[in-house]
Parts: sequence; C-alpha cells; structure tokens
Amino acid sequence: MLSGNVKMKKQCYFRKDGRIMYTASPGRYQSMPYHRCGNSGLKLPAISLGLWHNFGDTASYDNMKQLCFTAFDNGITHFDLANNYGPAPGSAESNFGRILKENFTAYRDELIISTKAGYDMWEGPYGNWGSRKYLLASLDASLRRMGLEYVDIFYHHRMDPGTPLEETMGALAQAVFSGKALYAGLSNYDGETLERASAILTELHCPFIINQNRYSILDRTIEQNGLKETSARLGKGIIAFSPLAQGMLTGKYLNGIPADSRIRTDGRFLGEAALTEERMSQIRKLNAVAEERGQSLTEMALSWILRDGIVTSVLIGASRPAQILENIRAVQNTSFTEEELRRIDGTIGDRG
Repeated sequence: MLSGNVKMKKQCYFRKDGRIMYTASPGRYQSMPYHRCGNSGLKLPAISLGLWHNFGDTASYDNMKQLCFTAFDNGITHFDLANNYGPAPGSAESNFGRILKENFTAYRDELIISTKAGYDMWEGPYGNWGSRKYLLASLDASLRRMGLEYVDIFYHHRMDPGTPLEETMGALAQAVFSGKALYAGLSNYDGETLERASAILTELHCPFIINQNRYSILDRTIEQNGLKETSARLGKGIIAFSPLAQGMLTGKYLNGIPADSRIRTDGRFLGEAALTEERMSQIRKLNAVAEERGQSLTEMALSWILRDGIVTSVLIGASRPAQILENIRAVQNTSFTEEELRRIDGTIGDRG
C-alpha cells in the first residue's frame, strides 16, 4: 500500500478530433519539493525522471507513456535524455517526442526537458566527443527527433581531452544564443575541469547552471574529485544519476539475484561480479539503517543524496510506474542524524 501523498492516478483522458488525450492530475504540485538550481532562477523537482533505460525501441510504448504520466501527475516536471539513449541511439528521444506530441503539448511550458551530446552517435570523426560541429549538429538532430523548438538544458556529456575546452564551451554558448537551449550543463566533469569551463562560460555570458554526475552512497566520486565542493562554491546545481547504484541500493538483491533482474537480462551496466559478499554485507547493513528510519533501502538511498541541500535533484530511472511512486516517497524524510550518517559512512569503509 502506498503511503504519504504520492498516488497512482487512474488516468483521465478526453477526446479531441477523435484522439484520446492525457489529462494531468490537478494535484500534481501539492507534494513535490522544488529546489533552485544553484544561483540560477530555475527550479527543479527533487526527483527527476531519466530516460536512459526503458525508452528505446525494445521497450513497450504504452509503458513509456504510463511512466511519464505517473511522473508528471506526481510533480516530476523534469525529463532527462541524451542523443544516444536507446537502443537504438536516438530512439529514446524519438519515442519521447511522440509522447510529447500525443499527450503533453498543452503542458510544454510546465516541463523541463534536457538532452546531451558527447558519446558515439554516428559514424565518422564528427559523431562523438566535443567539437563544435558535433555538438551543434547533434542538438539539431535531437530537436528534430523530439519535435521541439528548444530544450531547456543542453549538456556536454563527457570531458573531451582532444578538443580545446574553449571550443566545446563556445558551442554550448552558441546553442543557447541561437535559442535552441535555454541553459547549458556539463555531465561527467571533474571539479578542476568544471572550474575552467565555468570561467569560460561566464566570460561568454552563457547561463551554465548545472552538473550531472554519478552519485550514490556506494559511489562518492564527486566528493573525491572536487566536483561537489566546486559546484557549491561556484553556485552551480548538481543532478545525480545512478543514485541506486544500478539497482544495488533497491533491496532487490538482499535475498539473491531475481531471475528477471537487469543483471540476468542485461549485464551491460551491472554484472554478477559486482555483488561480492563484501558488497552484499554492506547493502544488508544499509538496509538495517533504512528500516530503523522507517524507509525502504531505495527511499533512504535517495534521501541521503538530498540530505545537505547541495544536490538539486536526483535522477531516477524506472521500468514500472510503481517504482516512481516509491522513489518519490524519499522526499518525505531527507534529514539524517549524525549517528545515522556515521553508520552509513562506516558501512562502506573507504567512502565509496
């Protein structure tokens, strides 16, 4: 049974020109907190929906729609994509574009839609990394696939050691100045490169507002490489992806590996070798802390990321609407005692 204010709404539809259309819940803004993204004027929901998985051409289109409906009905206004999300690359944007056209046209101004470019997208020397040619061509293609005139945030998806940082940042600025993006973001950068990139974008008067990085109880890289501290000091937001460590912090593996889990069906992102006995011991201890807090392991893992106010939003993925509802419950308790934090840190030893 669901608790708190999150809800699974029986979808309401109306007919227009013979088509069935989605109507959003009138109570969608009642329970979701919205956090200012760094020092900018933009606010993001505490929980955002990522379309990395389950939105490619191998997934169910009806399920994709239900995921988007459930998210928006419960205050998730931010949908995050990238040019290469699929499979096949580009298909997540195409499928989301179809959902937008068929169901969300009336709500475009209530949505934050982001996309990225930086990983392999097409053949040849101009299909990845961070050149001006690649980034601007990719953004145009993303807009065509989604049927949009602009995205709210356009990210460079990874640092490029072979392209001058000035060129990459100049391309992000051009994307904004052309009206094809409202804000610029960086993904998978470290603290030192972030600081140099921020200085360039500031000089160009480009509204760079957010960093997207992997962050979880089990992966503290952004604390270790200075990204989290630098973002806070510069007044930039952070949105954390893989907050559940590819499912290890969901509790699904506490009693073994389910036959239908991603490890069994798709080992590209998490293999059985990752679930060592040491790791399983850590997960069980974390689950004990969560139970004492009255939360599931999933809820506590998301709450922990939001605990200090530095992270703007947590980027979740979902294969079922019910998972979105469980994740949203994390916003109900993001306060931790010093003893709880000490136990969590002590459980993972070297802090991830």
